[in-house]
Amino acid sequence: MKVYQILLFGLSVFPFFTLAQLPSTAEVLEKSIAYHDPNGRWASFSGTLAIEMTLPKKGKRMSQLELNFPQRYFKSTVTQEGTTIVSEWTNGNCAYWLNGSQDISAEQRKTYRLNCERTTQMRDYYIYLYGLPMKLKDPGTRLHPEVQKVNWRGTVYLRLRVDYDPAVGKDRWYFYFDPTNYQLRHYQFYHEEAKNDGEFILLSEEIEIQGMKIPKIRAWYTHKEELYLGTDVLVKGS
Repeated sequence: MKVYQILLFGLSVFPFFTLAQLPSTAEVLEKSIAYHDPNGRWASFSGTLAIEMTLPKKGKRMSQLELNFPQRYFKSTVTQEGTTIVSEWTNGNCAYWLNGSQDISAEQRKTYRLNCERTTQMRDYYIYLYGLPMKLKDPGTRLHPEVQKVNWRGTVYLRLRVDYDPAVGKDRWYFYFDPTNYQLRHYQFYHEEAKNDGEFILLSEEIEIQGMKIPKIRAWYTHKEELYLGTDVLVKGS
C-alpha cells in the first residue's frame, strides 16, 4: 500500500527564523516521543489493533492485528467482500488460513499474495506507521540536522527530513510536528522528490492505547495528481 502526501500548496519556510532559534532535530524527536509514548511502551508492545480501511470504489476492509514484539509475533486477520485471510508471522516463519482452512491452492496463494515475503512487508508497514514517531530512532534512520519551521495551508509546523540507509529504505520522508506540544500531525514520502512522486498522509484525532497516543485516522493522497487513495481508521486497540 502507498503512503499519502501533504499538499505543498502554500508551503513556505519562514526566512526570519534562524536555526539557532529552533529546537534541534533530536529535541523535536524526543519531545514528540514524550508526547506520544511517555512511558516508553512501544518498544515492548504486546496488544491488538483493529483497523477499518475504506478504499475508493472497493468498500471497506477490516483488519485485526495482533502484535507481540518480545515474542517476535505478528498476526493479521483481514476480512473483505466475504473473504477472510489469516496471516501469521512468528520469528520469520509464516502460516495462512483462507476462510478458516489451511488447504490453500497454489492459485489462491498467488491471488491473495500469501507468501512470507509479502507478510513480512505488511508486518513492517504496520509497525512502522503505527510506531511513529518512535520508529524514527531505529538504526539506519538518517535525521537531517536542520529543523524547518513551515507554514502549510495556514498552519505552522516544525518539519523534519528523514532519509534511510540503502539497506533500510530508499524513500525520503518529511514529518510535521505541532510546535506547541510536538504532536505528530502529518507526514509524506517521495521515491524521487524532483519528480514529485510518492504520497502524503493527513492525520486526525488520536486514540489512547496502553498509555500511548496513536493517530486514529489517516487519509492518503498522491503528490502529483493529488489523488485520494483511501482512509484507514484505528477503531480500537488493547
